[in-house]
Order: sequence, then C-alpha cells, then structure tokens
Amino acid sequence: MNRLTEKAYAKLNLTLDVLGKREDGYHELKMVMQSVSLCDYVTLNMTAEPGIRLSTEWGFLPTDGRNIAVIAANVFAQAADVNLSGLEIHLEKHIPVCAGTAGGSSDGAAVLRGLNRLCGTGFSLEELAKMGEQVGSDVPYCVLGGTKLAEGRGEVLTPLPALPDCFIVMCKPAFAVSTGELFHKVDAVKIRCRPNTAGVIQALERQDLGGVARQMYNVFADALPANRAAVVADIQNAMIQRGALGACLSGTGPTVFGIFEDEGLAKAAAAELKENYRETHLVRPV
Repeated sequence: MNRLTEKAYAKLNLTLDVLGKREDGYHELKMVMQSVSLCDYVTLNMTAEPGIRLSTEWGFLPTDGRNIAVIAANVFAQAADVNLSGLEIHLEKHIPVCAGTAGGSSDGAAVLRGLNRLCGTGFSLEELAKMGEQVGSDVPYCVLGGTKLAEGRGEVLTPLPALPDCFIVMCKPAFAVSTGELFHKVDAVKIRCRPNTAGVIQALERQDLGGVARQMYNVFADALPANRAAVVADIQNAMIQRGALGACLSGTGPTVFGIFEDEGLAKAAAAELKENYRETHLVRPV
C-alpha cells in the first residue's frame, strides 16, 4: 500500500478546568473531551521524490516543519525506525483553524494512525497516543477520540461512557483567540466558576444528555476579552433560545457549540447562525 486517506475528527470540550501551573511550564488541566463528525481528510502518499512534503489548499497554513502533521511524521519515523523520505501529506481542511477544536492536533493524530497502517508497523492506538505526547498536548486524545476524561496537560486519558447520540451545532465567530494570552489571564484572574466535571461524568454514566448539557462549562469563558466574551455569550444565548439543552465554549475558543436532542431544532439553529457566522456546522458525536 502506497497511499491512504485518514479522517481527522474535531474535538469539543464538554468541560475544561485549569487547576494551576506546573513546574514544567504547562498547566494542569481537567476536561471531558468529545470527538465529533466534522473532520479533515489527511492523505498520505509514498512517492519517489525525496523528503517529506505537505500540501493544502489553505495558503496561510505552514507546509514545512512547523506544521504539526510534519512534526508527527518525523516523530513516527524516529519511533518506528522507518525511512519516510518520499512521503507526501495532503490536508483537505474542514475543521476551522485557531478555533479551540483541535484542527491541527487531529491532523497530527491522523498522520500517526495513517503511517501505522501505511507502514504496517502494528502499533496499538495506545502506543500511538504515547508517541503523540511528543507532538502536542491534544494529540494523544485525538489519536484515540471518543469520550474521555483528560488530565495532566491533556495526555492522561480515561475512557468515559459515550455521549448519547445527539445533534451538535458548532459556531466559530470570525476572530481568533491567543491561547497563550488566555492561559496567562487565567493565571492572573480569580476564576469565578468551575465546571462540575464529576457531575458531567455521572450524567454520562446515566446516559442523561440533558444532565451533561446543563453542566457543561469552560473556565476560559471567564478569561476572554470583554468584546469577545460578549460575542460568545450572544451565540450561546441564541442556541439556548433555539432549543439547545446547553451551550459551551470549546478549548480556548472562540468556537461555541450547543447540544440539541431534536434534529429539526438543530438544523434551524445552524441555518440561522450561519447567516451571521460562516463557519457554522451541524455535527454528531463519534
């Protein structure tokens, strides 16, 4: 096999709590993560051309060694002791960039999974997730996907009962958020509210979709600049008013998502939000 395509699924944070700064400079996190059906398509192709090359239609993305997909390929080559000269990586992007939904991390994870298949190296998903720790904090989760409790800097993963089937509207406003600045602000401000992570896990165990949705929370909502926070709050309110059981910020934002039990309400909310926010998607949990 010389060519294959791997799906790279987006992730959402049902909860996100920052517990403090660690001695290694990272932050101690506790969050419930969920993968969803919005995905990039990562195509790997072995050619006769030397080196590792990356291409994508999104011209503003780096295509050299700064791209997390290339970093993942180099990490895999070293771990598996294989020569990947001639590897061509193509990213067909659908996950918004700088959106708090792990678009880059999911691409890196897809490269690890895809190379494992392409090279026939036989690593388990857990071994690939361990490899992913060298690529980025969200990569181990993105290798595995599903519903997980993530701790440490995101690499300590515990499987949770799957989120009950539902309809999720994702909406990214047209601005970017600096992850570094938000972490700095979280360190400096008093967090007024923290997610009830245990309550969300208990709701998952009961398969209580409403219980999950009502208890979702992300501490970065308190750290957003006031003008950005107002936009996020407007989107959350619009989702709730249109039938969402709950709505929350994902990652460091700015993507907001709402969980719907009713497909018709979800479709109507997505269509209305899309009039003002181009990057709006209707997705399902995976």
